[in-house]
Amino acid sequence: MAKAVKAKIKLQIPGGAATPAPPVGNNLGQHQVNLMEFCKQFNAATSTKKGETVPVIITVYVDKTFTFELKTPPASELIRKKINISKGSSRPNTDKVGKITMDQIEEIAKIKLPDLNANSLEQAKKIIA
Repeated sequence: MAKAVKAKIKLQIPGGAATPAPPVGNNLGQHQVNLMEFCKQFNAATSTKKGETVPVIITVYVDKTFTFELKTPPASELIRKKINISKGSSRPNTDKVGKITMDQIEEIAKIKLPDLNANSLEQAKKIIA
């Protein structure tokens, strides 16, 4: 029989760098989850993604156990890396900070396809664009 779910928590944590400090500690501590165990498992699972922001959905069960599911990095981060800028425009309607080609959008769409609500690569490219 399936365990009873107590909470689902969505966080964005740097890959391989989870610590019991906020935001992880604040969000998991209130559900009495073993913070060090989560940090060890998360850091092991994301050791190849150092420097990337990794979205994670943590399912906490009534018996204080947990499971987590890793997602692909946010599209905005992938776009910034692809066009080599450190941050987006402070005034997007007037100040343009970079250009992106359709080939670059296609590469990002291939990475994001498992997490997007799209049936084909063409639809995924439209979402990213």
